[in-house]
Amino acid sequence: MALIIRKAGQEDIPAIHQITQEAFEKYAADLGLPETVSALKENEETILHELDKKTILIAILDGVPVGSVRYEIQPDRSAYISRFGVKLDIQKSGVGRALIKAVEEDLRKQSIEMVTLHTATKMTAQIRFYYGLGFYVHSTATDKGYIRGLLCKELTQTECTGSWVALGD
Repeated sequence: MALIIRKAGQEDIPAIHQITQEAFEKYAADLGLPETVSALKENEETILHELDKKTILIAILDGVPVGSVRYEIQPDRSAYISRFGVKLDIQKSGVGRALIKAVEEDLRKQSIEMVTLHTATKMTAQIRFYYGLGFYVHSTATDKGYIRGLLCKELTQTECTGSWVALGD
């Protein structure tokens, strides 16, 4: 199994769109509120604009795009993760964990000390996944029509990263 995680380019936009749609269709179905999940309303042009303002990483497994994540540095020098998704048939294989670890590695190189993201608090498997990576619930909000947790992780401690993860330009 050859996993490569690299910075995405314009040529990756169709794959990123497909991965995001697949992952967020399941998220919306599990949530029971498909009309409230904004990721399902984006198109390839949206992703093109995001490439200019966010870092987008793509995971390639044996030559096939299987996951992606977006993040950006906030004015307070924290980072915010969005649109994190892994193809359904690849979930629970370590690809998602590798993507988040690649984000953390890049943020540490930039001296970013905190990373945050939102997820639905009723998604037990997702909450467990993030807790397993060292995130914790900071607060909750209902601005999207369901209870979303703001999860955060402090990046001030150094962690080992697997040698099989490559973060390219």
